[in-house]
Amino acid sequence: MSQVLRQHAEQQFAHELDALSQVDDRARPPNWKLSPWAVLQYLMGGTLKNGVEISPKYIGNSRLMEIAVTTLATDRALLLYGVPGTAKSWVSEHLAAAVSGDSTLLVQGTAGTSEEQLRYGWNYAQLLAHGPSEKALIPSPMVNAMKRGKIARIEELTRIPADVQDTLITVLSEKTLPVPELESEVQAVQGFSVIATANNRDKGVNELSSALKRRFNTVVLPVPATEAEEVQIVMKRVGEMGRALALPAEPPALEEIKRVVQIFRELRSGQTEDGKSVRIKSPTSTLSTAEAISVINSGMALAGHFGDGVMRAADVASGLLGAVVKDPVQDTVVWKEYLETVVKERGEWKDLYRACREQL
Repeated sequence: MSQVLRQHAEQQFAHELDALSQVDDRARPPNWKLSPWAVLQYLMGGTLKNGVEISPKYIGNSRLMEIAVTTLATDRALLLYGVPGTAKSWVSEHLAAAVSGDSTLLVQGTAGTSEEQLRYGWNYAQLLAHGPSEKALIPSPMVNAMKRGKIARIEELTRIPADVQDTLITVLSEKTLPVPELESEVQAVQGFSVIATANNRDKGVNELSSALKRRFNTVVLPVPATEAEEVQIVMKRVGEMGRALALPAEPPALEEIKRVVQIFRELRSGQTEDGKSVRIKSPTSTLSTAEAISVINSGMALAGHFGDGVMRAADVASGLLGAVVKDPVQDTVVWKEYLETVVKERGEWKDLYRACREQL
């Protein structure tokens, strides 16, 4: 039987969740699978008193995760906010997995998301044959979360049209969802909450109304504070994804990962890490940590399938070009300038400079 490409968090880390449940003797909010303490342990990682190692799911400020967890233990919804690639979706999934044991009650926000996707829809064959009824109603993930006392997730909330966003207000404030066609309502069971993610960098962003903002407690997830922190994140995720994809290549050398992360951080900030260089231009792309992971994985795939299994500068160059150059005119100028003024001047980076110039 074929394996799924990517398991849900509650499946992939089931052994960790089970181990935490066994040692978790703290108070649990109604319908929570774990206590807030254990949920934080699951997110931040560590060694349990029974010797089980819990892998870190979020590498960063633990206080942010404490605020996120405690928000879900109150009657307020949680909004994870930040630029693309700051692990908003990742944290959302793992929070839902640890709190509810189910991260699948998900609405993906787009410009085409309708009220029905957030509230409920209808089986029109049943509707025409028998009129409005419970049998004809198609519950949304939100309705299912309310009925079961679980976490509902909304990805990219600010991509959803503003008038559709506001259908959440009654759910978040009253914990009920009116169904006027049946002269009834869905009342949320204890344990129900909402985790939404949003960013303000992509095109097509719709601002949240002030009424909706008040229903959320917002936690801003920043880009990794230091190069070492970002390198640690990239190494961890590259290792996990390399095993999941069965890439026939050796794990990349630490120095290769450091180079990619340093390039991303310098182009993001507009100056070199040592602060000695004059300011450099930043491209239009976000150059997130997630994109750095993608560049390394692409390099591993090239080395494994078309090389000798060892990732080198030539394997990384094409991924770097694709990540940096999103606008073929503006970003190409920025990338060429960075190569000539920064990369070329670093003696230990000559191989990367040549490989990147060849790609151009």
